[in-house]
Amino acid sequence: MTKSVPRPTQVALDTVRTATTADSLRLSAAPKGDIETTVHYVAKDSIRFDVQERVAHLYNKAKIDYGTLSLEAARISIDYNKNLLTAEGAPDSTGKIKDRPIFKDKDQTYQAGRIAYNFKTRKGKIAEAVTQQGEGYVHAEVVKKNDLNEIFGRNGSYTTCNLEHPHFYINASKMKVIPREKVVTGPFNLVIGDIPTPLGFLFGYFPTPGKKRASGLILPTFGQTTDRGFFLRNGGYYWAASDYVGVRLTGEIYSGAADQFGGWGATADVQYRKRYSYTGSFNASFSQRPESQILRSSSVSLDQPYVRPPSPRTFWISWNHSPQARPGGGQFRASVSLGSQAYNVLNSFDTQRYLSSTYQSNIGYSKVIRNSPFNYSIQASQSQNTGTGEMNVTLPDFTLGVARQYPYEWFGLAPRGRFYEQFSLSYDLQGQNRLTNVEQARQLTVDGTSIPLIGGTNQGRRIPVNLSNVGNLFRNAETSVRHNFGISLGSYTVLKHISLSPSVSYGETWYTKRLDYTYDPLARAVRIDTAGFGRVYNFSAGASASTNIYGLYVIKGKKVEAIRHKISPSVSYSHSPDYLSSDILYDRNTDFLDLRDGNGRLLGNQTISRFQGFGAGVPGGRTSNLLSFRLQNQVEMKVKAKKDTTGNTPFEKVSLIDGLDFATTYDFEAPEFKLGLIRGTFRTQIARKLNFQMDGIFDAYQRDSANRRLNEFLFNQNKWRLARITAANLSITYQFNPEQRKSNQKSNLAPNNTPVLGQPQNATPYEEYVDFSIPWTLNSSFSASYFNQPPVLPRAGEKRTSSLTTVTLSVNGTVKLTDKLRFGYSSGYDFRHKEVSYTSLDFYRDLHCWEISGSWIPFGQRQGYNVTIAAKSSLLQDLKLSRNRSFYNR
Repeated sequence: MTKSVPRPTQVALDTVRTATTADSLRLSAAPKGDIETTVHYVAKDSIRFDVQERVAHLYNKAKIDYGTLSLEAARISIDYNKNLLTAEGAPDSTGKIKDRPIFKDKDQTYQAGRIAYNFKTRKGKIAEAVTQQGEGYVHAEVVKKNDLNEIFGRNGSYTTCNLEHPHFYINASKMKVIPREKVVTGPFNLVIGDIPTPLGFLFGYFPTPGKKRASGLILPTFGQTTDRGFFLRNGGYYWAASDYVGVRLTGEIYSGAADQFGGWGATADVQYRKRYSYTGSFNASFSQRPESQILRSSSVSLDQPYVRPPSPRTFWISWNHSPQARPGGGQFRASVSLGSQAYNVLNSFDTQRYLSSTYQSNIGYSKVIRNSPFNYSIQASQSQNTGTGEMNVTLPDFTLGVARQYPYEWFGLAPRGRFYEQFSLSYDLQGQNRLTNVEQARQLTVDGTSIPLIGGTNQGRRIPVNLSNVGNLFRNAETSVRHNFGISLGSYTVLKHISLSPSVSYGETWYTKRLDYTYDPLARAVRIDTAGFGRVYNFSAGASASTNIYGLYVIKGKKVEAIRHKISPSVSYSHSPDYLSSDILYDRNTDFLDLRDGNGRLLGNQTISRFQGFGAGVPGGRTSNLLSFRLQNQVEMKVKAKKDTTGNTPFEKVSLIDGLDFATTYDFEAPEFKLGLIRGTFRTQIARKLNFQMDGIFDAYQRDSANRRLNEFLFNQNKWRLARITAANLSITYQFNPEQRKSNQKSNLAPNNTPVLGQPQNATPYEEYVDFSIPWTLNSSFSASYFNQPPVLPRAGEKRTSSLTTVTLSVNGTVKLTDKLRFGYSSGYDFRHKEVSYTSLDFYRDLHCWEISGSWIPFGQRQGYNVTIAAKSSLLQDLKLSRNRSFYNR
């Protein structure tokens, strides 16, 4: 039943009661006096209004809405004379207090034992209060709230644990809370599991920015290393430049050992984003170690001698920039990872970066021009091998492309299904300037004999990458412009079942230089000179034909219905002209005169490439008429599945052999060995978990006792053979990932921070980092490589080289012992060298508002362990305890 009455000063109603339905009393007269707006209230049991005292009492599940204020409690009283609102809970039959007051003021929520609030002064007093501030919760025996929305607490605590009785908290006799800004306390100490600890300080300051990020100091960690002394690490400042840019500046410093400064390091980490446009991150790190710093070798044994690092100063730069696709707009992308050769070995704690030796970087901009067939891209790329020190840079790399064009459209012809409608053309131009710190390895070898050079070198020398060598790097540059013409003649069906596809391709590469060779009879060597413009062209034409053949064997068994065999043969032919006769590509006027090979034969006139060692290379050989064969096999089984809801028995396909393929070539123009190597591949999958693949290379020609090929087929010898295996590789992988539970099921992880709602809810951001829905995972791989050694007996005292070149086993995965405890592992074994590869074990334990994690590397250069127990909240990221022994302090 709903009532509408005038303002409290004119009300003549005594009481309004109801026992079965919620009742409400609405004051809807024009607001006058201290009450500025309409008060709406409702109670499940009854509402009693004392006209003489001007007090309204609400019983059982009472609720009041007044402007931006909202209050729910077991019992609520409103005193209009004093403008005072009070609320409290009520005991149930067991004496437990239920329906405690929950007070909401705009976006602030308070749960309490008793609340008193003045409408006029907008001040309140709250007993046994709990309120959320940012990621933390404020508990207090008594809380007062002023008209500035500031909160003053007595005998309070601050915690990030979301339970009514938290696992830990910071205890203080008094505190002040400024919502969405900070919590300030007097002297405090840390309480863990209701046990006071001596950890504390004279005052406490905890920023609570709410949804807005805030700047602040980052406290460093303290420790000691064996070689660099005491340290302060990962301390600095976080600057929230805006809602879209965050900057983290940290550093580290070492006291040193043996009267030598231990060095220092600095890191700048920037994250940025622009909604609907792009996201990115940038990281730059620098480290300076003592020049006399020495480290152990990478051997598993700890008794190996020490080695010095390549450089005491190292750096590393990482940058990732990803745009969001927009129609018709250009896109800028960046993926950069580069730095000093020894940085990751000396400074990185990341296993993947420590084990990796090759890094790639790319920066580029691409755009498709609207209403035109043109598109272009400009980029720069870099590759680096930290193991060898080799670095290659392509700057710039420009590409202009033209979308595929159909000539019949140029003449305004309408499509009629004619064969010429399949003719199409495409073109792209690519210009590159390549820099490398490896000098070009100019090497001339004729019939296995290395020819002496003048002005060249037989081995590529690495140039140190620094400012003083910029001139040498640019002199070693290679500039080229490549033209690619795509010519498609279409695809046609002949003899009803054969697909025929002719093809033509042509391309050119222009270089800013070429090589000329001159024989010097006095030095008895060849001089290499760099000339001007050089041009490399490549032309080929051909056709391919393919078809499919099916075979079906019907079984009609209880489970197996039939077996199907699919055979896919294909044949292709290609032709290329005689490139060796081209003066553009080869120097055919080099007369070596009296140079002789290892057998004393005169080398005489030779044909040498003018573009040896260049990026695009040069097509080689005489006229080529190459016929290629390929035979693919696939075997499937049709089996009965379980009955569906309609009672029917459906069928499903099960693959028995994913592929059994053979391929080879036959060159009609080759003077000998016209039949190429035969390559075979077998692959299958068992139970959708075990993948099996074997690759082999076979040779159909005979060999003599010195393992030299003879131009005679194996089937022509007395002991008939079709082919001999020369190399093989076996790969077996097993992956087990139990099916994850449905996404609508609730997680069993720690509850989120909602103590004011009474019971914790199941949600946590740590699902993004630790997946507890999979009981256990196992990824294993076994690989073995075989090379057929020549039938040559070893010399006295020597052991014959094993035909198995590699035999390795690697495993990794996770095991979830409970809903909140996970173990991870990674290891392997090299059977040929009898060594255990890089091994690591780790664990993670969810402790509700805390977490404990650790890792152990039992041997190797990075042998050690690390155990950390810390609060989950990022607000208390410095509240942690770590114990470790690593390559820094072992």
